[in-house]
This record gives sequence, C-alpha cells and structure tokens, in this order.
Amino acid sequence: MLSFEEYRTIINTHLLDYIPQVDEYVSSLYESVKYSLTVGGKRLRPVLLLAACDFAGGDIKEALPYACCVEYIHTYSLIHDDLPAMDNDDLRRGKPTNHKVFGEDIAILAGDALLNTAAEVLTSQILSNSYSHTKMINHTKAANIILSRSGIKGMIAGQVADVQNEHQNVTPDIVHFIDEHKCGDLITAPVIAGLNLANADEKLINDFAYYAMNIGIGFQILDDILDFEGDSLSMGKHVGKDKDLGKCNNVCVHGINKAKSMLNSRTEKAKAAIEHYGENVSFFLELADSLKTRRK
Repeated sequence: MLSFEEYRTIINTHLLDYIPQVDEYVSSLYESVKYSLTVGGKRLRPVLLLAACDFAGGDIKEALPYACCVEYIHTYSLIHDDLPAMDNDDLRRGKPTNHKVFGEDIAILAGDALLNTAAEVLTSQILSNSYSHTKMINHTKAANIILSRSGIKGMIAGQVADVQNEHQNVTPDIVHFIDEHKCGDLITAPVIAGLNLANADEKLINDFAYYAMNIGIGFQILDDILDFEGDSLSMGKHVGKDKDLGKCNNVCVHGINKAKSMLNSRTEKAKAAIEHYGENVSFFLELADSLKTRRK
C-alpha cells in the first residue's frame, strides 16, 4: 500500500480529468467548479476509497474515477453548505467561499454540476468498459453506494436535520443522526465502494464499514470540538459558527469533556473493528489516530 500523501497526490493529479470542458459562454461555471476543487482539502474520502481498494487487492487505476467522484460530491456539498441560506460562511480552507467569488447563482449551479458530473462519470465507468459479469456487478455496487450514501437517506438527510434543528432543544439522538448521516455516510461510502471494486468478501466489507462510520462520526465530533476551542487561522474558516447559527452540536449537548471522551471512544471502536487483520491494516489504524489529533 501507499502512504496517505501518495494516494493524495494521485487524486490531486487527476481530480480535474473527469470534469468536462464547457462552452465559452458559460466558462464561469468551469472556473467555479475548478476553484472549489483545487482550493485545497484533505482528500480524506477519495484517499480512503483508493486505500480500501488497494488493501483488498484491487486495481487503483480502475478505482480512480470513483475516488474523484466522491470528492466531487463532497465538494458540491461544501459549496452549498457555505451558502447564505445554509451556514452563510465566507471562508473555506483559508480562501473565500465559492459564492463570495462567483456569486450565489453560479455557486449553486457549480454544486449542481459537480453532483451531476459524479453521476455521469460513475455510470459511464460501467457502460464504457467490457467487464466480466462479476466485475460489472461490483462496479455497479460501488456507484450505487456512493450515490445512495450521499442522497436522501444519507448525507442530504443529515444536512436537512442539521438546518431544521437550528435554535431547537435537540436531543443526543438528533445530534447522532446528524453526525451519522451528514459526515459518517460520505466517509463510509468510499470505503465500501473501494472494497466492492476489489471484490472483497462480505465480512471484510462489514468490518471496514464499521471502522469507517466510527472515524466519520469521530471526525464530526472533533469538528464540533474545534468549533468550540479551535482558532480561525488554523482551521481556515470561522470558528464559533455553530453557536452563531443556533446549532446545538456534541459540545452543546454533552459538554466539552464528554465530547472529547466520545471522540476517543469512536477512534478505539474503529481500530478494534479491523486490527485483527494484522500489520496489513496499519495504514487505517494510523489514519484513525491522526484524524483524532488534527487541528483543522
């Protein structure tokens, strides 16, 4: 297996490969899409897809379009999330948000274009290749899990619950629902997709899905902690935003100390789910630990 940075370099090198050029009359759309894709980012989700596929013996060249599509979907969600109608953020990754540069209208359409392009690329991978029946099924499963986990029962459901519960007395169950779907689903999906592309068995997929969901929920818990005690310079975005919007997150519901304990628990659960696979999973164990200590 490669290192995180090596997978990340592959993603960054090819991220624009599947974005179609547009007519000169709508060049602002391409520039808007390109801006948000290249302004920076951890690339956690596409790296997880490549690493999962690689771990299970798959071909990361075949997995690359799927990995890029996951990043397209993640990026579209950030563009829309930053809009005035949602989180109203003007800073993302230390740069002005898309709508601050291109306007709300183009930002909305750029997000739409990224989601549509992801669906187009995912289906074209299935239609344009002469795969065996088994490989065709596996590629279809991979595309389906990416689209479904980012859809109405996945990431979008989490986002709806998030905005609907502003200025509300939320319960721990509601916060967990938001964390599981808004963040957890789009971290779990690429892991499952990568394993499907490698024709992994059901037990391996289930174990790694549990791992991924726990680091995904932990990722959101840490975001809540950093929103409470982080700093804008390190984060590359404004902190204290949840409080300003009337959102009650893990820190609000559980308190800062319990939130930190929950983060540790999620990390340990994730690692315990896969550590019996031995030294081969060191990449994923180290990643879980590194995500727990990130500062942005």
